[in-house]
Amino acid sequence: MNLFFSEFIGTAFLILLGNGVVANVILNRSKGNGGGWIVITFGWAMAVFVGVFISAGGSGAHLNPAVTVAMTLLGRTGWSLVPLYLAAQFAGAMAGQILVWLVYRGQYGQTSDADTIRATFCTSPEIRNTVDNFITELVGTAVLVLGVLFMTAPQASLGTLDALPVALLVLAIGLSLGGPTGYAINPARDLGPRIVHFALPLANKGKSDWSYAWIPVAGPLAGAVLAVLVYNLLNK
Repeated sequence: MNLFFSEFIGTAFLILLGNGVVANVILNRSKGNGGGWIVITFGWAMAVFVGVFISAGGSGAHLNPAVTVAMTLLGRTGWSLVPLYLAAQFAGAMAGQILVWLVYRGQYGQTSDADTIRATFCTSPEIRNTVDNFITELVGTAVLVLGVLFMTAPQASLGTLDALPVALLVLAIGLSLGGPTGYAINPARDLGPRIVHFALPLANKGKSDWSYAWIPVAGPLAGAVLAVLVYNLLNK
């Protein structure tokens, strides 16, 4: 159960601080309103740093089903642990999102645009194109997973500070690849809060965009598989 709670807490922190910065920047009557994309990408990077740092010792800090899939395919995580990881990640993502809502309840009440409200929960594409959106999430996640695999290799590891290069990697992905879809690169990060968006009694929240919801799930999982294939090829 230590693995479950460590992964749960780490993912909850990830979403609380990650979607928290989105809420701060785009919701009306927030002190961070208008901070822009740079603030959001830095906030998400720091969210990753905190989530990874606090959960690394207990669960290995996957915080992402795509990472869990990659680690399992590489034999670093047993298949029997996959359901535990996934349950912790999705539960943690939903808990973190509920905390974002509690913190910003006043600002949600002052925001009437449904797309803005949904953006503090989950991602959506700037240009809706199924193939392009899928490829974007696939590539972004492949970069994430491949980077994590190299950064945490014994010869490159910084020990307890492995969270820092991973956070910088997520910052780079957000700055360079985040424009088309908002760089979900994590099925739990997108689907968990999307479920919360659907369930919460928010005024003006609009629809949860379920027609798009499969892309931030399938794209990252495919990206994880691609990353493992490339990693194995480079380490033959």
